[in-house]
Parts: sequence; structure tokens; C-alpha cells
Amino acid sequence: MLLRLLLPALAAFALGAAHAQAPIKIGAFLAVTGPAASLGDPEQKTLELYVEKLNKAGGVLGRKLELVSYDSAGDAEKARTFAKRLIEQDKVDVIVGGSTTGETMAVVPLVEAAGMPFISLAGAVVITEPVKKWVFKTPHTDRMACERIFLDMRDRNIQRIGLISGAGGFDKSMRGECLKVAAANRIEVVADETYGAGDSDMTAQLTKIRTTPGVQAVLNAGFGQGPAIVTKNFRQIGMTVPLYQSHGVASKEYVKLSGDAAEGVRLPAAALLVAESLPDSDPQKKVVVGYKRDYEARFKSEVSTFGGHAYDGLMLAVEAMKRAGSTDKAKVRDALEATRGYMGTAGVVNMTPHEHMGLDLTAFRMLEVRKGDWTPAK
Repeated sequence: MLLRLLLPALAAFALGAAHAQAPIKIGAFLAVTGPAASLGDPEQKTLELYVEKLNKAGGVLGRKLELVSYDSAGDAEKARTFAKRLIEQDKVDVIVGGSTTGETMAVVPLVEAAGMPFISLAGAVVITEPVKKWVFKTPHTDRMACERIFLDMRDRNIQRIGLISGAGGFDKSMRGECLKVAAANRIEVVADETYGAGDSDMTAQLTKIRTTPGVQAVLNAGFGQGPAIVTKNFRQIGMTVPLYQSHGVASKEYVKLSGDAAEGVRLPAAALLVAESLPDSDPQKKVVVGYKRDYEARFKSEVSTFGGHAYDGLMLAVEAMKRAGSTDKAKVRDALEATRGYMGTAGVVNMTPHEHMGLDLTAFRMLEVRKGDWTPAK
């Protein structure tokens, strides 16, 4: 009789104990292969590395983390399929992913409908403007990149520019944002050219820009291999005005693909690319140097800002769970929105109900390629 009375209680206790020990599931869909692999590969490696490190340190809320990740290859339809699987079958607690803007925007309706906290690793401003209840992001926006580049141009007395951009979601978004904010920044876009995703030569477009009267600089809004082709063609046709790129190519991979042609190219990026050259007084140095050393020691390859976006996304999610004291999705979402003073690889993050990225223009550093490496621009 006593045993029969105790059995339900014992079963309930065992069920509760099992639930308490169930791993916290971190979902991800990333462009590990395909044209955006320079983004997705370091993002995947970063998530693997820091899930492992967090588990070795005891996990989160007394539970281990489990990474459930899929390779979307940068394809929006694959991203939708994988996001649906993460939500409905894998039953993850949060999603950190979306290497590109196209992938990210394809899954936004799904995460909003499901009430799933989602931290995107893509750049376009449309991801968080207008604010979407369940959607957050870690990288600086394309609009911020335009504004930071235009500020640098003004400091160099550049007023008339040629714009060239790719056909991807980020490329189109950044082109649009640069056109929107150019006049307010006293910049006149006198040439505006585009290239396709599969184009292997942009000489014709660049020649049109070169022959446009008064062009003082060229800005390429794009990511992936396209900007490296633009850079090579730019030098091949003898253009000598300053060339600017977007933060979408903020890695050594761009420099390697461009070769000597990259010398002198400028772009806005996170401090991560020049981590060890920061002064010791810089409050961001400890974070970026720590991440850089961890990543490079583990993978024997150079760090990129894209892996840094994944680091920030994971840590923002983990810190939100700790503050919420729970993996309850609504509580985690609220804690993410209440993030203040988080020091990440991208800068200081201060989110609000009206701001789901939380970075300002000071988070960008202006960098220049010198002797095959990124250096702070002067």
C-alpha cells in the first residue's frame, strides 16, 4: 500500500529531475557553405567553441547547452525549412543565426508567430526597423555603415561619389540606405551601378563610374566574393580615387581574395579586426582579444567580425536566460530587450523596446588595408 502511494510521487520527482537536467537547446541556421560561407563558417565554429566552453564551466542555470545547427547555404527557402524544424521538431529554446539578410527576413514571420526569441547575425536595418517583438540582431546596420563611411569621406573633403552594389538582400538594402542618408551627410551620388550575383567582371560598371565627371571616391555596397572582384577590376582599369567597402567584407578573407589590389581600401568594422592594437585603456580590448585568441588557438585560422557576431548572439542569449532565471521564451525575450551595458565584440549594447540592436555609431572603427592587413585608418 505504501509503495503504491509513493510510486506517483517518485515518478513525478523523476520527471522533474529529468526536466531539470534536460539541455538548453540553442538553435541555429547558418550559411556554412555556399556564397556566404565566409560569414557562416566562422559563425558555426564560434557557436561550437563557446557552447563547449560554457558547458565545461558548468552550463547555464545548472543545465548543459546543446547546439542544434543546420547549414542553410545562404538560401532563404532552406532557412525557412530549418527554422520551422528548429521550432516544431527540435523544440529549441532560442535561435541564434541567419548569416544573411535574405535568410533572416524569410524566417521572421515564423519566429514571430511561434513566439521564439531570435537573434539574427545579418546586417540590414530592415531586420529590426520597424521593431519586431521576437527579433533582435548583433551586427551594425547597413545604414550605420553608410553614415560612418560618409563621415570619413567628409573628413577627407570628398563630396561626389560613385556607388556600386551587388544583387543580394544586404547589398540592395545598403545601397538604399546610402542613397537615403547621402544628402543629409553632404554627399552627392553621381554614379550608381549594380552587378549580378554570378558576375565575374565588373569592369564595365566601374568604367562608367570612372568616366562620370567629378567622382572623388567609390563605395561598394556588398559582401561575399563580389567586392573582391570589384577591388581587382578597380585597380586594373587604373582608378586612383579612394575605394570604400562595406562591413560585409570585414575579414582577412576579403584581403586575401583581393590581393595587392586591396591596399588602401577603407571600411567601417568592429574593433575585433584590430583587437591587439587597441590601447589597454580601451574597455572593449579584453573582450575582443579574448575572443580572438580563443578562436585562433582552436581553429588555426584568423578571426573575422562575423564569428564575433555569433559570439555576441550566443552570449546575449545566455545572459538573458541568467537574468530571467529561466528558459521561458517570453521571459528570455523580455530580458533580451532589457539588455544594458553588454560589452561585446561589436561594441556596447543597450537595447530598449524601440531598439533591438542596441549599438550606436561609436561602435564602428574606420579601418584601412595596409601591407595586407587591417589597420586603424588615419
